[in-house]
Parts: sequence; structure tokens; C-alpha cells
Amino acid sequence: MTMQHWNIDLSFEEDGTRTACKASLSGPEAPAVQGMGVARRNPADTPDAKIGEELAAARACSELAHELVGRAAADVESHTHRPADLNI
Repeated sequence: MTMQHWNIDLSFEEDGTRTACKASLSGPEAPAVQGMGVARRNPADTPDAKIGEELAAARACSELAHELVGRAAADVESHTHRPADLNI
């Protein structure tokens, strides 16, 4: 059995009311995909960077997952020459 290891790297940018996160894969065989997520704080809410980071990271990871599924579907279609039916 061959074993691979991919890492998900999360990087954040914050400006006080907005937190952006970029999620990307790294590793020797990892596909070059990334996802972006943004969280915005309601000006009436108490500032809490942790909440913005959690939400932005979740959104970035969700987009990363969708990118991976799209890439897998394209690979299946290139092998089968039929539309992929990936149930996730």
C-alpha cells in the first residue's frame, strides 16, 4: 500500500471587522487547489478574532473541498468519457 500525506495550510488576514482565510494543500503529490473564506463582524458585536477565524477557516475549507470534488469529477470523466456521478 502506498501512503501519501497532504497538509492543509490556513493563512489569515484581519482588519478588525473582516477576517479572510486562504486554505491550500501542500505535500509532494498534493493537487494545487485552494479555497478562500471571509467572515465579517457586525459592528454592533463585541470583537472576537477567534470567531472570525473559525468562520473564515470553515468557509475556506468548504471551498477547498468543493474544488477537490470538481477536480476528481473531471478526472473520472477523462477516464470514463461520461459525466461523473459523485455522491458526496
